[in-house]
Amino acid sequence: MIRLTAAALALASAAPAFADTHTIAPGEGAQERLQEALILAEPGDEVVLEAGRFELTDGLSLDVDGVTLRGAGADASILDFTNQAGSGEGLLVTSDKVTLRDFAVENAKGDGIKSKGADQIVYSALRVEWTNGPDPANGAYGIYPVEASNILVQDSYVRGASDAGIYVGQSENIIVRGNFVEENVAGIEIENSNRAEVTENLATRNTGGILVFDLPNLPKVGGGDVLVARNAVIGNNTDNFAPEGNIVASVPAGTGIMIMANTGVQVLENALINNQTSHVMLIAYTQDFTDERFQPRPVNVTIRGNVYGAGGNSPDFTGGDLLAAAMGGALPPILTDGLHRNLSIEDAVPAVSLGLTTVGQPLTDAKPEMLKPVIAGKVAQLSPVVLPAEMETRLK
Repeated sequence: MIRLTAAALALASAAPAFADTHTIAPGEGAQERLQEALILAEPGDEVVLEAGRFELTDGLSLDVDGVTLRGAGADASILDFTNQAGSGEGLLVTSDKVTLRDFAVENAKGDGIKSKGADQIVYSALRVEWTNGPDPANGAYGIYPVEASNILVQDSYVRGASDAGIYVGQSENIIVRGNFVEENVAGIEIENSNRAEVTENLATRNTGGILVFDLPNLPKVGGGDVLVARNAVIGNNTDNFAPEGNIVASVPAGTGIMIMANTGVQVLENALINNQTSHVMLIAYTQDFTDERFQPRPVNVTIRGNVYGAGGNSPDFTGGDLLAAAMGGALPPILTDGLHRNLSIEDAVPAVSLGLTTVGQPLTDAKPEMLKPVIAGKVAQLSPVVLPAEMETRLK
């Protein structure tokens, strides 16, 4: 009897005993009513957005653990920030175990939805969009979790971000799956993060489809163990519209998957079609840095089982057109600057190295050479990313 009583008490403490639902309708005063609900919510509560357009003039914030913000669908419940004052994000989340699902954010002046230090967050079936399409004046990131662990982004749509549609930075234990990203500078970007899976996404009409980067001088450096698998990366040829000075402003239009300064990246079983610079590109970080923790080369990269269509026929970098002409009119599907370490190419497609030998060397020193398929010994499979089980159950 004592054991049963203890178990019952444990269950009672794990689940919110008096979870409430706060339903918010669009219309006059929606800004105040919605923000008030997000402030007054208790752990376990749901804030429900009725169908309709919520015309908002300021950003929203959520700082309560365990809250669900749920709409009636990504085309039904719309948080419209077209008339937002200031330059902040549309929605900022700074608490743990939050679920965001089934609503849209349009035309935020800054980022669409940002979560900072928010562990165990779920983004599901969302739409974040700048409805005017590619524009450097658009917000930087659509869906933007940063500095957290256990992140799930799924079944969402992002369009028009002037940096990355879905960006996960300085985080670990990440799943990004089943999303649709188009007309962003970067469709999906994993940066300075560890243990990430980017799978079953459609990235099309971005400048670059999927980027895996590491940068110096950030609190978390040394990203790696990233799986990019079973994605459709198609026609990412939109001109780069990132504001000048942004790191992604250097991404060539026509990039499929790009890996820079990261360790342990596996590019497996993707469909790569009509990316006019390169389907898969490996480069080193070439800007000056003093961060002793940082290594600028792509290391331990495996490319296997991908399907390649046409591409490489209009490379967007200095001398690219001449190089393509010398190779019969198009670059091979895989392009590296030559500064990689332990690159395993198991696909039976041509690959070209620019033959650079020193980080920071100018492209004018390039000595292009073809690479043969190289299997760098037995490549260990990355361990699957496993999120806490309760994250998945929140969506049922």
